Parts: sequence; C-alpha cells; structure tokens
Amino acid sequence: MNCRLTACASYCLMLLTTTVPARAAEALTVVSYGGQYTASQAKAQYEPFTAKTGIGIQSVDYNGGLAELIAQVRSGTVSWDVVDVEQQDLERGCADGLFVKVDPTSLPAGSDGAPAKADFLPGALQPCGVGSVVWSNVIAFNQTAFPGAKPKTLEDFFDLKAFPGKRGLPKRPNALLEWALMADGVAAKDVYAILSTPEGLDRAFAKLDTIKDQAVFWETGAQMIQLLADGEVAISAAYNGRIQGAITDDKKPLAIIWDRQIWNADYYAIVAGTKRQDIAKAFIAFATGTQPLAMQTRYLSYGPVRRSAQALVDPSLAPSLPTAPGNFQSALAFDAKWWMEHGDAVNERYAAWLSQ
Repeated sequence: MNCRLTACASYCLMLLTTTVPARAAEALTVVSYGGQYTASQAKAQYEPFTAKTGIGIQSVDYNGGLAELIAQVRSGTVSWDVVDVEQQDLERGCADGLFVKVDPTSLPAGSDGAPAKADFLPGALQPCGVGSVVWSNVIAFNQTAFPGAKPKTLEDFFDLKAFPGKRGLPKRPNALLEWALMADGVAAKDVYAILSTPEGLDRAFAKLDTIKDQAVFWETGAQMIQLLADGEVAISAAYNGRIQGAITDDKKPLAIIWDRQIWNADYYAIVAGTKRQDIAKAFIAFATGTQPLAMQTRYLSYGPVRRSAQALVDPSLAPSLPTAPGNFQSALAFDAKWWMEHGDAVNERYAAWLSQ
C-alpha cells in the first residue's frame, strides 16, 4: 500500500537518511507487542518506511516492561533499536538512562503545516519518546443486558438500581480509582490532586464499595471480552481496542461508553547504545508523521496522536476512535507520573480490598 509523505516529512527524512549512506541496506530492529497491534504498525509504518528508504525493519515481539532493555543496555550488547513502550515504562526508562533523548524540532510538521509541538496532543512528546497511538480505558456493556434504556454515562456504571447486573472490574486499580472519584462528583482536572490525599483515596474506595458485591474481577483483556460477550457481566471496565475488535470482527453485541474515558498513549523510544541511532531517528520521524498515523487507524481502533492525522481519518472509522472529537471531549489523560509515585502503596491497598 502506497504511503505519501508531506514535503516537510520527506525533507526531514532525507536529511536523516543521507547521513548514513553506508547503512542504507541495514535492517532496523523495532520491538512492539505483536498481534493485531504490530500488524497495524507493519502496514502503516514499517512497510512504507522500507519502500521509501530501502531500510528493512526487523520486527520483534515482547510483553512490555523494562527487564530485557535493562539487560541489554547494562551489558553493552544492545540488539534492539526502537521500542514501543507505554508511558509508565517510558518515564522509568528515561530516568534510568535506557533511552535516547528526542529533539521534537527534528520531527516533521503536520500535513496542514502545523509544527510538531502544536500538532501532537498534550503529553505525546516526551523527553525520551514520541507518541504514536492513543488507546483508552472505557466502560463497555453488553447491549442484550439492557433491552430498554442503555447506560450512557460513567455514573451509570455505578448505578445498580437503574442498570442492574454484574460489573467487570480489573484486578489492578489503574483508571478504576480515577473513575470512582469522577463518578462521585470530582472534576476531571482535580482527580489526581484529590487522589493524592488520604481522604481522596478513601473516597475512591468507598465508591468502589458500592458495586463490589456485584463485581466479577478479570486479569486480561481476553477475559474481559469473554465475560462481556458471554453475559457473565452486564457492563465492565474495558480497553477500547479490544471492545471495538469484538464489535467489528466478531459481531458481538457490545457497545462503548466514551464518557470520561481515560486515555493513554504508546511511544516510540530509541534504545541507548544502539549503533543505528541515526536510522532510528529517521524511522520515528517517518512513523509518527501525519500520513502513517492516519493510515494505522484503518487496521486498529486506536487514535492518532497528531491532530492533523485525525483530520485525515476515514469518516466511517472516526467514531470508533478515542480521539474523535465527540469521544474525546470529556477524556482524562492518564497520569503515569502519579502512578509511578503512588502506585506501590495504592496497588497494595487495592490487593487488600480485593481479598476482603
């Protein structure tokens, strides 16, 4: 499939790749999560990059985390060049010197001419990483469980009287505590400040207590889908991509509530110690350009991190993306730094709450 670059992106790529003519045929190792996600990257980014530059992409799958990166960087035997990481791992890896710093001025402007800093969503440009996709934690429900009125808001998830039925909850508190506070009346902008206080944390757990006796707990996205599709839970905390795949590909009678979705991003980061740093920079500049990001939405229901890319999304696909204007207006950005600072204590308390 052809992929056209903007003039600015082409120029940026030319500048980067012409610095390494001796390595033009050398493959770049890009590490990601496999499955449909990596397949979408291959179609929208890897293959067009190779067609444009002649540089091959060696795709490697992993399960996330920093263990393998730490081993490579500390031993000086780096075999990975670019890694797709979630924000939490990006923050930790950057602080620990596992990733190369990124200069946002080296990235191409959007197709509409907007500079990269203005085109990327807030938080998508980090010191050691460049955002690529937006995915989100959402509430989803089985439509057959509610033959009459359908749940529409975050508050409906906690309303057992108006919308009875089992609730699917993850065995980790990320996003769940934020929802509990917002459903209890806390404005999105105040969530993390209030959650940082003992009283705020107590308030979040008290809200979760109101649905605990109807809760079914899941560990993986696959379990979550099965519980919803089989009708074992009526409504559940969920991942938007998993739900949309079940709707589109498997024709399951599920639906997404976008109200106060909690969005997160994945980032491309360059591994410290790679001998192909210049090629890695060229790849990231290309892969996070307007056209490749827009193209990726054809294969996966994750949103692009560039505003200019959202504008080019197929109108038939746009409503299923987290970044669609109608879906994004009440969204809360996941605060990875907050979870880095408070996660251990909060996870311990949540585990105790689960066992009670």
